[in-house]
Order: sequence, then C-alpha cells, then structure tokens
Amino acid sequence: MATDHYFSADPGKPEIRKPLTVVLDGESRRLTTSNGIFSPEGIDKGTAVLLAEVPAPPASGNLLDIGCGWGPIALTLALKSPGATVTAVDVNPRCIALTNDNARALGLANVRACLPEEVDPALRFDAIWSNPPIRIGKSELHSLLMLWLPRLASGGNAWLVVQKNLGSDSLQRWLAAELPGEFSIRRESTAKAFRILRVTRAA
Repeated sequence: MATDHYFSADPGKPEIRKPLTVVLDGESRRLTTSNGIFSPEGIDKGTAVLLAEVPAPPASGNLLDIGCGWGPIALTLALKSPGATVTAVDVNPRCIALTNDNARALGLANVRACLPEEVDPALRFDAIWSNPPIRIGKSELHSLLMLWLPRLASGGNAWLVVQKNLGSDSLQRWLAAELPGEFSIRRESTAKAFRILRVTRAA
C-alpha cells in the first residue's frame, strides 16, 4: 500500500487522480482517489472494521471524521445520517479536495472537508469516528486526539479503531489518564487484529 507521506501537508509528488469503486453504506459507489494519500486503492482494513462494527451515528447534529483521506468515513456518516452535518479534517489538502469532490459526486450536501484550523473552535460534536494516523508518532497522535476528543458534546461518543500491535491497549490507558473525569474510555470490541475504543462524554 503506497502512502507517500500521507500524513504530511505536502505528499511530495504531483497528484495523479484515478477512479475508485467501493461499497459504502451497502451500495457500490463510483468515486475518485489519488496518490499521496492514505490507502489510495480502497478501504483499508482498520476503516473497514470501524464501518462494520460501530453503531449507526446520530441522525442529526454535528459529526466529525479525524483524518479523512479520500473520505470513506465521512461519506459513510453522511449517507447514514443525511440530517446531520459532517465535518472531515485532514492536514493533506489533497485529501480535503478528494473528500469534498467525492461528497459532491454522491450528492451529499452535508459534508465539509477542511484543514483542522478552519473548524470553529466552539463547535462541539455529537459523534466522532476515526481511524487515527498511528504512524505519525506517539507525541503527534496524542496532540491530535487531545485537540478533538475534548470537543465531544455532552452524551457524545468517539469511536476509534486501532491495530492491536500498534498500541491500542496503551492508547486506551493513556486516554483514561489524560481526559477529564466526565469522559469514560472502554474497549468496545476486537475484530481482525483491531480494537474499537469508545470514548464517551457524560450527559
């Protein structure tokens, strides 16, 4: 799987777009992908586990995808919850453009992909779904999660998929130690070498 520094704001190579057909929310969808992003050939294993294991998102409110890539999580959120507003963030402008273009291709007017700094700091999210970029390094990952998880609304849930051998258990312990008392963290399920972590903010 080519990554081309997918976690960088500058992938370093000229963009080459190509068509991509994948199943999202139970139907085949014709989308666009490119080089220089995460999992350009389709839905990676971790994201597939997340989409299969996590309960349906809230029907309305604000939903967030952290690290959107070409958009599989954000697009699924928008398809499942047409009455919600989906924000998708990434540091890679190529990913932002692809997610917005793919949303338009599916007729989804409730998706906005943007850079993290373009999100209103006062905005709170009723649900967060993410396959977080573990390989950016522990310090950067921790900073990323602490930027977004405290923005959960009261009663909201964040669902994170993390590979077991890439530190899912230690991440769970770290989250439990770092997040304030109104948050609870638990391992929701294990599937295909991945764990689903659930972060809940008390109502």
